[in-house]
Amino acid sequence: MASSSSIPATTVRGIRVAQRADGPAAVLAIGTANPPHCVPQGDYPDYYFRVTNSDHLTDLKPTFAKLCGMTGIGRRFFHHTDELLATHSDLSLDARLDVVATAAPELAASAAANAIAEWGRPAGDITHLVVSTNAGSHAPGTDVRLVSLLGLRHDVLRTVLQLNGCASGCAALRLAKDLAENNRGVRVLVACVELTVTAFHAPHEADTFDTLIPQGLFGDGAGAIIVGADPDVHERPLFEMVSASQYVIPDTEHMLTMQLGSGGIGGTIATGLPRLAAGIVERCLLDAFGNHLAVVGGVVEWNNLFWAVHPGSSAMLDHIVRALRLAPGKLAASRTVVREYGNMLGATVIFVLDEVRRQREDPEGEGASHDEDWGVMMGFGPGFTVETMLLHAAT
Repeated sequence: MASSSSIPATTVRGIRVAQRADGPAAVLAIGTANPPHCVPQGDYPDYYFRVTNSDHLTDLKPTFAKLCGMTGIGRRFFHHTDELLATHSDLSLDARLDVVATAAPELAASAAANAIAEWGRPAGDITHLVVSTNAGSHAPGTDVRLVSLLGLRHDVLRTVLQLNGCASGCAALRLAKDLAENNRGVRVLVACVELTVTAFHAPHEADTFDTLIPQGLFGDGAGAIIVGADPDVHERPLFEMVSASQYVIPDTEHMLTMQLGSGGIGGTIATGLPRLAAGIVERCLLDAFGNHLAVVGGVVEWNNLFWAVHPGSSAMLDHIVRALRLAPGKLAASRTVVREYGNMLGATVIFVLDEVRRQREDPEGEGASHDEDWGVMMGFGPGFTVETMLLHAAT
């Protein structure tokens, strides 16, 4: 077979070869943002029942308080404040979507601006935009608003992912990897933004532990990443994106669901989800590493990797630690993020990756893994779907 250098650029194949990047896609910069309104998790049961005028449901409140205490969350951030809830007392679907239509682009722009500032190049150098969200249903949507809010070029190529649940951050980065590696010189901005006002609702007398989980678990936030291949001398790659895979577990469609209905975003989160994830996580990882074992020494020892795992909750992390026989502290980045921010759906894994970066730069910090060159990013979503990406630390 002829080498790529000997293929005439005038042939279709030659054009295709010239279009592709030489090296792997890499994370070039990370930015995050949260709304200013913060509620400590210990105070949240009283807060939730007060702002929803539900203090009369005295039998349900202890159940919700127990749930909140089991999450491993210390605090959460929300766009919806007491004032906003008082202004929209009915919280109709139209009212929620109107709130999201304004607030989601602004929060995403804050995270993206932080990433662009760290990147150090002009916003006009961004060629592709991938937006992921589980909130909102407007068109034009957050992607179009970001063009004007960030000063992006008007021919930026936009893609939007919606209702991919907690796996959406990994899915967006998988897409960005493919875009960067198949289009020489492009720079992809990934922006994941989540606002839980579309899922917020008052408790009902018929609620159970399972149906209350979303109210005790999810928070608001936005994460942004600049992705590109073949970095120039002014760019500082953080993690090379070596390979990506997606695995759907058969017969698990009922375990985690989402849908937009008249009452907002709803769905189911089965209590057994952490055990399910732990039961298949090693198989998914082995499949993901299948063709790349040689680059990590032929045999994968999970404790020799750094980990950027979507936390879901502390129970999810506990089950994964046991399933993979991980040493204490290996999922420290995930635990830190879920403690400080809660579960921000698709944006969470970007916060975790940022925390992994921070810990690698602080060898004295909790869970520091600065000597480990290879790592894994994982996300979980409806399907039940497992997203996996093999990473290589570039610094």
